[in-house]
Amino acid sequence: MIDATRRELIGGVVGTGLAAAVPAGAQAVASPAPITAPERAQRLERARELMDRHRIDAILIEPGSSLVYFTGIEWGRSERPTLALLPRRGDPVVLTPFFERPSVRESLKIPVELIVWQEDEQPLGVLAAAMAKRGLARAAIGIEENVRWFIPAALREALPGVRLVGAAPVVRGCRMRKSSAELGLMKRAADVTVAAYREVVPRLREGMTPAEVSALMAAAHQAASARHLFALVLMGEAAAYPHGSGKPQRLKPGEAVLMDCGCSVEGYQSDISRTIVLGSVPGEVRSVWETVAEGQHVAMAAAKPGAPAGSVDDAVRRFYELRGFGPGYQLPGLSHRTGHGIGLDGHEPVNLVHGETAPLAPGMCFSNEPGIYLPGKFGVRLEDCFWMTGDGPRWFSEPQPSIDRV
Repeated sequence: MIDATRRELIGGVVGTGLAAAVPAGAQAVASPAPITAPERAQRLERARELMDRHRIDAILIEPGSSLVYFTGIEWGRSERPTLALLPRRGDPVVLTPFFERPSVRESLKIPVELIVWQEDEQPLGVLAAAMAKRGLARAAIGIEENVRWFIPAALREALPGVRLVGAAPVVRGCRMRKSSAELGLMKRAADVTVAAYREVVPRLREGMTPAEVSALMAAAHQAASARHLFALVLMGEAAAYPHGSGKPQRLKPGEAVLMDCGCSVEGYQSDISRTIVLGSVPGEVRSVWETVAEGQHVAMAAAKPGAPAGSVDDAVRRFYELRGFGPGYQLPGLSHRTGHGIGLDGHEPVNLVHGETAPLAPGMCFSNEPGIYLPGKFGVRLEDCFWMTGDGPRWFSEPQPSIDRV
């Protein structure tokens, strides 16, 4: 049962509409332009340059963020394959079921040869025939890392002469370094999520459940015309476990509340975590919160252009060990990586994790989330994302200034 006060608070979900729930801050954030046709053409040209460098003749992509990135096609996966083949020479090929052609064409953002297969045909046989006509019967075909195995297996059966290799050098080489347009969309998404926090946190009341708080964040994101993606809300002991607990939770004064929320704008994502306390903040919670806040700045100081991505994680762990946490990934302490890549996917290569040697370079984007978790008690996570410039990292969202203020 939702009492009258809480019904009013989550009115955007159970009452008078989304905009009524969170009317001001999130909706006021300015919206940047979507990705343009010239930028998509530049992506294809960059992919061809990388294929030349790595001696790959074409790359094969299934529906997902890489298909969106290169072609604009937003499509789901099923037993009926829809695929894009991006060759080193010539226009891309998109294969789809015959009856899906009009729908696929609607979201296409680049020129392609659109070929179809009928229900009584083998789809990879149809693609193999098109490849053979293009001189790709014995080519090196890069398989995007999220392609399901049955697809390259069927392609190899249809074209025994092809050589299958990984497409990561091409796909990662394009997607890991964001353009100014991509950075603008990610900044917009971050601004919306920050504004949503500012609207929602003052509305939190004792007795609310994680689902009710999540509903408020969903309403806030949607009121700003952003796509709400997730709102993980962990209360009390549940905050000690990075992805939570299935145990029933209700908001209580004096307990840590960890919120990890995000949205997307034109597909580009935000990922921001805040930890707060309703009412008086216990001394131990405040101390851990302040250590995590300092850990965020340690990570930023270590994120120097050219530095190995793993060195950021190492710097945070050295700092935490001096404060009595760890060592390494041990608890109490930081049991997960310091950060992950972000863009069209919430988690993208590469990670800020021990042992990662990829050098930090302009345009790369990461989360910065060096939480501390005390099993059986509580946890604190503060997360803001940043992008690399030639001079160093820049925040998409400013870190939470104190445990008393979002």
